[in-house]
Amino acid sequence: MSQKPNILLITADQWPGKLLGIAGHPVVQTPTLDELARNGTLFTNAYSECPICVPARRSLMTGRSARSHGDRVYNDRMPMPDSPTLASAFRNAGYQAFAVGKLHVLPQRNRIGFDDVLLDEEGRAQYGVMDDYEIWLGDRGRPGQQFDHGMSTDGYVSRPWHLPEEMHVTNWATQQMVRQIKRRDPTRPGFWYLSYRHPHPPLVPLQCYLDAYASMDMDPPITGDWNSAEELPYAVASKRMRGIKYSPAQVAAIRRAFYALGTHIDHQIRLVIGTLREEQLLDNTIVLFTADHGDMLGDHGLWAKAVFYEGSAKVPMILLGRAKDPRVRVGAVDERPVGLADVMPTLLDLAGVEIPASCDGVSMMSSAPRETLYGEFGEGPGATRMVRSGRFKLIYYPVGNVRQLFDIEADPQERVDLSAQREHASTLGGLTETLVANLYGSDLAWLQEGKLVGLPNRKAGPRLNRDLSSQRGQHWPPQLHSDMPQLLSST
Repeated sequence: MSQKPNILLITADQWPGKLLGIAGHPVVQTPTLDELARNGTLFTNAYSECPICVPARRSLMTGRSARSHGDRVYNDRMPMPDSPTLASAFRNAGYQAFAVGKLHVLPQRNRIGFDDVLLDEEGRAQYGVMDDYEIWLGDRGRPGQQFDHGMSTDGYVSRPWHLPEEMHVTNWATQQMVRQIKRRDPTRPGFWYLSYRHPHPPLVPLQCYLDAYASMDMDPPITGDWNSAEELPYAVASKRMRGIKYSPAQVAAIRRAFYALGTHIDHQIRLVIGTLREEQLLDNTIVLFTADHGDMLGDHGLWAKAVFYEGSAKVPMILLGRAKDPRVRVGAVDERPVGLADVMPTLLDLAGVEIPASCDGVSMMSSAPRETLYGEFGEGPGATRMVRSGRFKLIYYPVGNVRQLFDIEADPQERVDLSAQREHASTLGGLTETLVANLYGSDLAWLQEGKLVGLPNRKAGPRLNRDLSSQRGQHWPPQLHSDMPQLLSST
């Protein structure tokens, strides 16, 4: 295979790894992604090493861990690190590089190595930039109307999409990517990045996709033996406060809307694959689908992300190789732990492009299995850490000094905490040693003489929501440039 391959990287925002039909989910409909997985490799233990938007996307685009790229807390005002990005590495190798959708970088118009970006910033106009989707709506007589549905960007109230179907942001992103593939320079290979903003809230699916799920019973949230513990660590107890207001019927409605947004994306991906086929590019194109993190969706009483339970931290990872490329197995399931930092070295490896020394991710094409995968989020009271090794996962909460141990192979829903069971003491001790070896900076306050002691637990208070979960207003006239933070305490 002497011809350089094209690369299509597709990401969704906040898509849990289990939300695939081929992963055995009892409700969600993902026929396109299931078919891609059958024709490639499905990585069933793929994790977001820092499961919140900005740090996760930095790992994806730089091939670097949170410790390496510098953000483990969601610092959306931090510029990208001064190192090669996935886009710049491909451009330097002669590729045309184009992105559509959400980048979540600062400055917002930083192209991070792409030749061009058609940007969807989810309405974050407070930083002084009107994104390309907002401009496109204005050109079609709908200026500032994308949030007139009234749903919030970090909340779980839902309703159907309010504008014509072709104006939905998922359709817009698809159409822009299709157009760029058709407008490509035929003398150069392409690196195309399609970054969908959903199923992340606002929960505003098209009515037709809500209808597709209307007659289906929604799967109930997962609960475990540890959920009723007398004193949960603060990071868990405080996050639970967010969802105590939801009734079972409301939880089912949230899941229905969330799944509808996912199926919409799945169907739109078909148009991109169809374009590659009709342009006679498909057999020479590598496709990778993943997400920045997942969403707990009520499992264990939790919502959204920033924890290391499977719903939040595990992401889909589907790799479709070039036709007849033996390096990417067809119809295979790979159970090795992999992370978002591995995406950059994997795609560069498959394209025969040199992997920058700054990458600390590992190519998924490597025959040597990774022994452990380390994850970290936060530095304050909500901080949590993870070690995934073999079949076991250790989760640590410094506030409360709580360790949880799960056998993911036997208990993928994390219902049974093994940390207090004598027969697992050796496993718990070994994973704890790995955890301690990875601590740095402010984490070192959790140690005394090399042993974990953590910090005193806190009582979780009520979760106030004065800002309605980062509610947007109408954006015409345009929102004032205010540098208002995106994440407020109520989210």
